[in-house]
Amino acid sequence: MNAIVFERYGPPDVLQMREITKPEPQIGEILIQIQATTVTAGDWRMRKADPFLARLFNGLWRPKRVRILGFELAGVVEATGRGVTRFKPGDAVFAACGTEFGAYADYKCMPETNCVALKPENMTFEEAAAVPVGALTALQFLRKGNIRRGSRVLIYGASGSVGTYAVQLARFFGAEVTGVCSTSNVELVRSLGAERVIDYSKERLEADGPAYDLIFDTVGKSPFHACVKRLAPNGFYLQAYQVSPLSIIRGKWVTWTSNKKVLGGSVIENVEDLSYLKEIIESGALRSVIDRRYPLEQAAEAHRFVEQGHKKGNVVLSVKACPKGGDGAALFGGNPEVGQK
Repeated sequence: MNAIVFERYGPPDVLQMREITKPEPQIGEILIQIQATTVTAGDWRMRKADPFLARLFNGLWRPKRVRILGFELAGVVEATGRGVTRFKPGDAVFAACGTEFGAYADYKCMPETNCVALKPENMTFEEAAAVPVGALTALQFLRKGNIRRGSRVLIYGASGSVGTYAVQLARFFGAEVTGVCSTSNVELVRSLGAERVIDYSKERLEADGPAYDLIFDTVGKSPFHACVKRLAPNGFYLQAYQVSPLSIIRGKWVTWTSNKKVLGGSVIENVEDLSYLKEIIESGALRSVIDRRYPLEQAAEAHRFVEQGHKKGNVVLSVKACPKGGDGAALFGGNPEVGQK
């Protein structure tokens, strides 16, 4: 089978197409013929070993544990190992691969107990592949912030992968949503349900103004002190990317010394949350936003684009011909304004 492999850390060109042995499902595993995957920040950061601590996980001098990237996927179950009960050959599924990665390939084996569920019927494989990482992150962080009907919520980075899902999920839970994004993405964020959109290139998020019950920074670029001041009493400031020791320390200090909470943490990939997202998607309340599509063999070019930090929603790699699912969902997740390369 074909796979995109990287043998050393570095720029996008380290990603090369290779022919490798097709895996066989073991006891309790399913073999998925992959139809689509995505390029996430986690993929390009692992490729570059950025931050440097990634080398402690994947090899100090060269990649050892992970050589095939790909955090999430959608595809069709081709075969099952002995003892599998949740899936059968022919099932269309979507999944989060976790720290094993491995979706930049024609096939991947996964334990049936991992974060894998039947694909939403009203999504294409490409649309479904873009759901697990961004939507799970948005869902779990919003829960950390005790989101409820009537909550006043600010989503910083509202046009990215996590942000586009966070806006929609916050609205689904009945919150009043303000999104922060660049000029070119204002209409997109508004179309996802934000009642107010702040263009950060024209309007700064000042320390004074309306208070928010929940501020969710999905990209790690929000002004810390201004956000803390804009929190209502007992409010939550959520940081999906607390990567620096300084951000962690000052967040804990605010939590310890005030009635406001600054929370980070990691996402727990679980099938219960993925299945819940499937239900929301099939109800029509959640869709994926896809900026660009590339064939798998152009993974390096896709990485180059995503690393620039300007994508809308998600960037997809098409591994196989991707038929539409269910009711024939719109090619771009229902948003004609989001284009295709």
